[in-house]
Amino acid sequence: MVARRALLVSLAVLSPLFLGMTACGRKPAASAGDTLTVAATAIPHAEVLEFIRPKLAAEGLKIEVKVFNDYVQPNTQVAEKRMDVSYFETLPYLETYNTDKGTNLVPVIGVHIEPIGAYSHRHKTIADLPQGATVAIPNDASTEDRALRLLARGNVIALDTSKKSLSLKDISGNPKGLKFKELEGATLPRTLDQVDLAVINTNYALDAKLDPSKDALLIEDKNSPYVNYLVARPDNKDDPRVQKLAKALTSPEVKAFMERKYHGAVVPAF
Repeated sequence: MVARRALLVSLAVLSPLFLGMTACGRKPAASAGDTLTVAATAIPHAEVLEFIRPKLAAEGLKIEVKVFNDYVQPNTQVAEKRMDVSYFETLPYLETYNTDKGTNLVPVIGVHIEPIGAYSHRHKTIADLPQGATVAIPNDASTEDRALRLLARGNVIALDTSKKSLSLKDISGNPKGLKFKELEGATLPRTLDQVDLAVINTNYALDAKLDPSKDALLIEDKNSPYVNYLVARPDNKDDPRVQKLAKALTSPEVKAFMERKYHGAVVPAF
């Protein structure tokens, strides 16, 4: 009886040790400290994040994605420390935002390119644009520059390219007398029945069920320098959670996902 009692006491003492050893052999579930909040636009950014969510969860990192339909709030949320990182923007846009808002957000890693395109419900080719046609373009400075350069490459207009950042004032030739409307990027797909041509960011085009590879009358080629970046603050850019997300976003699995799902409308930049 004494020996049996001693055995039971020994087991009671050793059990927590065995449990601790077993727990050490498993990956811990993500805790509140292992959660990263990401501000993103819907397509393709949030879709890519949803694709890698299970992989990150298995590695102990939970991501919470908040979807925005504009290009201002994601960065504002990160700058004000209400979100950890953003994933939606090009480097020229980030630089313009920092200058305009007095912020110092920083790029973490380049992920993909979304070739911007020009679309029309009224015309089948760029050559069909009539005299005095109305063209809608994005109204933020970096994307307006990008839209004008696309139109110039399509010989729709000519530009004075002596400046780094171009606006409507830098159109040096407009043979068809085109009239331009500067509108918020998210609204451009809805203008296609009211204008002759609209230059639309690919994320908004995809969201509107447009197929850039088939529907765009003009589109940037795969050498576009406008890479979309994961963006953070100086105080958290080296956070292990941010670096883990950066590594996942530029993994071979994500590259294959982009190529399979977007058929050239979203091009991996790594």
